[in-house]
Amino acid sequence: MVEIGSLFSLFLVSFLAATVLPAQSELGLAGLIGAQAAPIWALVVVASIGNTLGAVVNWLLGRGVARFSGRRWFPIRPTQLERASLWYQRYGKWSLLLSWAPFIGDPLTVAAGVLREPFWTFLALVAVAKTGRYIIVALLTQGLM
Repeated sequence: MVEIGSLFSLFLVSFLAATVLPAQSELGLAGLIGAQAAPIWALVVVASIGNTLGAVVNWLLGRGVARFSGRRWFPIRPTQLERASLWYQRYGKWSLLLSWAPFIGDPLTVAAGVLREPFWTFLALVAVAKTGRYIIVALLTQGLM
C-alpha cells in the first residue's frame, strides 16, 4: 500500500506543480526514487501524467481567460500571459516543448489555450516535454547522466 500512496502523492504534487499552486514535483520524484518507493518507470509515468493533466487545466483556463484574468486566484499575471502569448505567436506550437521550464512553462500552456491551439496537438507536445524532463530527473537521480 505504501507504493499506491507514494504514487498518488507524486501524481498530486505533479498535477499541482503545473497549475495554480507552486509545488516541486522534481524534488518529489527524486525523493521517491531515492526511497525506492516504487519502480522508477512507474514514478516517471505517474509524474508525467499528473503534470500533463495540470497543463491541460492551464489550457482550459486559457480558453476562458477573458472570464478569469485579473482574479486573485488566477495563476498567471497579465504581464506573464502577454509575454508568453508573444513568444507563442512568434514560435508557434513548438514553443510548447518548453512547457516544462520554470517561469515560462505554465504561461505558455495558458497562452496555447488563449490562442486556440488544437487540444490533441497541445497534449502531444506537452506530454513529450514533461515526460522528457522527468526522464532526465530520474537519470540524474540514479547518477546515469
